[in-house]
Formats: sequence, structure tokens, C-alpha cells
Amino acid sequence: MAFRTDLADIIGARTMHESDINKLQTEVAAYLLENNKVELLDSLMRDVLKYRAGHGMVEATAVSAFPLTSEVRSEVLQALKDEYPSASHYHLNERIDPEVISGVRLEMADEELDMTVRAKLNTLKRLTAAREN
Repeated sequence: MAFRTDLADIIGARTMHESDINKLQTEVAAYLLENNKVELLDSLMRDVLKYRAGHGMVEATAVSAFPLTSEVRSEVLQALKDEYPSASHYHLNERIDPEVISGVRLEMADEELDMTVRAKLNTLKRLTAAREN
């Protein structure tokens, strides 16, 4: 655990200039592959993103069924700014996933805000099943 958190701090400090999270993840994955530690990728990236957020760079990925409109993108960025007002940089990545049906899921280092139709349908299923039991 200490190895991972120490490594995350080093990577975070050395990559504060990098705004492309996919490029950063690829570089970290290459390092881990070279050192036979690939299983650490997800947890290490979460730690790196937490480090970067703690130093003013908030990053999130908006997952939606279709490309975001400029209006929705602006609303999501504003939500990030409202949630992290002390940050100096905000970066929003986008990922298309037809499984979400509609809406947006916002993924961050240590939290997720799911406003997708898929999430609402799953909640409805759970509530219906609980009521039937």
C-alpha cells in the first residue's frame, strides 16, 4: 500500500502539466507492465487523480450514450467548479457508452455521480423487487 501511494504522489507531482488522462493512464500502464505490477493500474490511477485534485487539477470523465452538446458540457464543468471551487484547473474527458441509454455518468477519482437512464431503471427494478418481497 505504501508503495502505491508513494508512487502515486511521485507520478502526480511529475504529471501536473498533463491534461490528457488517457495518455497519462497509458504511460502509467506501460511503467507498471515493465515492472510486473499491472494489477495496480486502477487503484494507482485513482490515487494519482486524488493527488492531482488535491493540488488544484480536478479531472472527471463524462460517460454518455452520445457526444455531449456544448450546453451539457458547460453544465457538467460548472458542476465540477461548484463542487471543487478551490481548484485552479478543470479537465473533462468524454467517453461514449451506448449502455447508458441517455443521461450522463460523471466519474471522478473517488466518486461517481450517475444521472443516466440506466441507473434510474436499475433503481426502479430494485424498488419494485423490494416491494414484492
